[in-house]
Amino acid sequence: MEWTILDDAEAVARTARDRILEAARQAVADRGCFKLVLAGGRTPALTYRLLAESSADWQKWHIYFGDERCLPADHPDRNSLMAKRALTSKVPIPPGQIYPIPAELGSEPGAAAYTATIEEVLPFDMVLLGMGEDGHTASLFPGHLHPENELVVPVRDAPKPPPERISLSKEALGRCHSLLFLITGESKQDAVNHWRSGKQTLPVATIRCPVECEVLIDSPAFEGNRVV
Repeated sequence: MEWTILDDAEAVARTARDRILEAARQAVADRGCFKLVLAGGRTPALTYRLLAESSADWQKWHIYFGDERCLPADHPDRNSLMAKRALTSKVPIPPGQIYPIPAELGSEPGAAAYTATIEEVLPFDMVLLGMGEDGHTASLFPGHLHPENELVVPVRDAPKPPPERISLSKEALGRCHSLLFLITGESKQDAVNHWRSGKQTLPVATIRCPVECEVLIDSPAFEGNRVV
């Protein structure tokens, strides 16, 4: 795993944009399309806005989501709506190549439906992930047990509202050609230190990509890190 330390959240977003565009070019050249998993959060949102201002072979992009809140499809807190506002409504990705998680169905039916959506398209070309202050990523939270060998898992008691969510599993998130974490903000320092200590108790530390994995992190999130 490579750690890239950048000045601030804007630098993380710009670098993420560049990494995504390069991964897209390589995937289209090698495999004819680009399968990207989007993350929620403020830094990814900035990344998506920067992507929307860029040139790419958008007709070859396929968009998936790492997790979703079980809310109505048009609810402003949905990750899919954030991505639509920042990116997918602004570039000519064919609507049939955007695959939101149907979380409005509820956690179990929605997880089953999304499993059917992704199981035939793995591996993804790139997966984007963030990290919460508690070390959660996607909607995989510390202290929660999820079924082994599932690609998509229902989450019923998330510590952050809403409690009902749907998340790709650590197995699905790790089945990709490139894994890119975007981490910003001083509030993440303790979780970053815990992660870099080598302990596997945080969900973010359990996501593994066998090909390429990079953490883009800003100085406030990394500052004071005690692990060399």
